Amino acid sequence: MTQTAGTPFRMMMQSLAPGEGGLVIDLPEDWLQGRTAYGGLTGALCVEAAARLNPDLPPLRSAHFALAGPASGRLIVTAEVVRRGKSAVVIEASVTGEAGPAARALLTYGGVRESRVMRTGEAPPVLPPPEDCTAFFAADRAPGFARHFDVRLAGGARPMTPGAEPRIAVWIRHGDGEVPAGAPALVALADAVPSAALVLFPEFAPFSTMTWSLDFTTDAPFSASGWWLLDSRIDAASGGYAAQDMSLWNDAGHLVARARQMVAVFI
Repeated sequence: MTQTAGTPFRMMMQSLAPGEGGLVIDLPEDWLQGRTAYGGLTGALCVEAAARLNPDLPPLRSAHFALAGPASGRLIVTAEVVRRGKSAVVIEASVTGEAGPAARALLTYGGVRESRVMRTGEAPPVLPPPEDCTAFFAADRAPGFARHFDVRLAGGARPMTPGAEPRIAVWIRHGDGEVPAGAPALVALADAVPSAALVLFPEFAPFSTMTWSLDFTTDAPFSASGWWLLDSRIDAASGGYAAQDMSLWNDAGHLVARARQMVAVFI
C-alpha cells in the first residue's frame, strides 16, 4: 500500500484532541468532499470520539447516523453514554462544525455472549479480484478525499450510465499506508464510494446522504490484504430521494456489515 499525499488517516484521528465542549479537530482540506467532510469520515469521528472518551467499550454492533449539515472547518465531537447494561452500551455522539450541527449518531456496543443461535452471513457475489479491476475514480473528477483510498470497480456500473442497473460494487482499501485497525477506519471506508443512485443520473448533479445505518456481523472485522468488497444497490428512487442497500465483505468472503442509506438527489 502506497503513502498518499496529504494528511494520513492515522494522523488525522490522532489530531482529534480535547478542547472546549468536547474533542476538537481542524478538518484537513484533503479530506473534504466539496466543502464538507463526506459521511464516512463524519461517522468515523463519532466512533473515534466514543472510544476515546470510553476506552472500555465492547465491540461496535450497530451505528445510526443522521447527517444534518455540512461538517467543515473546526469540528467539535462529543460522545455521551445513554445507558450501560451488563453486556451492551449505548452512546450518543455528535459533530458540530463552523456552520452548526453536522451529525448525530447513536452507537450500540455489545460484548460477546454464549449463544446457540448461529447463522453464516450471505456469500459475496462472484466478481473479479482487485488486481483485475480498473480504478473507480477518474483522476480529474475525483473528490478531494478520494486520494486516501484505492477503489476498483468490480461490478455494476459507473455513475451517469442511466440505462444500467443502479448498482456499484467495488474493492476498496485505505491508501494511506499504516492505518489503525478498528471501527473508525472501517466506518470511514464504508462510505467512501458515492451512492449507487448516481448510476441513474443523466449528468452530474448534487447528492447528499441524509441517514446511514450500519449493522456489524462480527465483533472483530479483519481483512488480511486490506481489501474489502462493498456492494451498493438502489431499492427505489422518487421525489428527490433514493433508498440504498449496502453489503461489506472482507477478502476471505465473510460478511462484515450490512447498511442502509437514504440519499437526497438534486436532479
